[in-house]
Amino acid sequence: MSDLPLLRVSAMTKFYGSRVGCKDVSFELWPGEVLAVVGESGSGKTTLLNAISTRLPPTSGTVEYRMRDGQLRDLYRMGEAERRFLMRTDWGFVHQNPADGLRMTVSAGANVGERLMAIGERHYGNIRDTASEWLGRVEIETDRIDDQPRDFSGGMRQRLQIARNLVTGPRLVFMDEPTGGLDVSVQARLLDLVRGLVNDLGLSAIVVTHDLAVARLLSHRMMVMKGGVVVEHGLTDRVLDDPREPYTQLLVSSILQV
Repeated sequence: MSDLPLLRVSAMTKFYGSRVGCKDVSFELWPGEVLAVVGESGSGKTTLLNAISTRLPPTSGTVEYRMRDGQLRDLYRMGEAERRFLMRTDWGFVHQNPADGLRMTVSAGANVGERLMAIGERHYGNIRDTASEWLGRVEIETDRIDDQPRDFSGGMRQRLQIARNLVTGPRLVFMDEPTGGLDVSVQARLLDLVRGLVNDLGLSAIVVTHDLAVARLLSHRMMVMKGGVVVEHGLTDRVLDDPREPYTQLLVSSILQV
């Protein structure tokens, strides 16, 4: 890992009127590191993810990202066009519902190819070859390249969404409940795939999940949220094997249904 953080979040706070979405959340994310954010429904984990990824403007706080030139930039001081370019190229965002992250009425190949075009690729043959290669990497038969995602199963759609996000070689990927809504056997296969790709590509990732097994399998470090605040933060194995906070102990012992 680099000795400089890729992402620095400081005092991130989001209110919905008088209701707390998240409050005073601060952390750093390092190159090649996967951070899991866990908690029950309504804990603030998705609000936090959306605020960090500039999908939801915060009430207060800062998010700084280290650009490829090494400069740390405040994301909310960037222009809209610059942020959008970052989201299309250097970042990925994997939605819980793949339909939110795919264009359902164009082909699988076109879904992947759109991201390549965002970084300037214009050669049709190269785009199609790269799309085909990435379908193979996410375990989709390459003869499905001209099929539309609406003809795919839920697991295939999620794998296609992952291919679409990773084809541009992003350095940071946000994942919102990436295995939510999938059968257990499909979840296990998808998690193995994601873990392999994250390791192979040296990605940094922030994974929001209510499933502690997902957190253990994918993440190096873990933040536990309750009521919009972080109640425990540490190495994943330490938090899960020796939870210090009563709320985390409840989560780990499955007394609290999440």
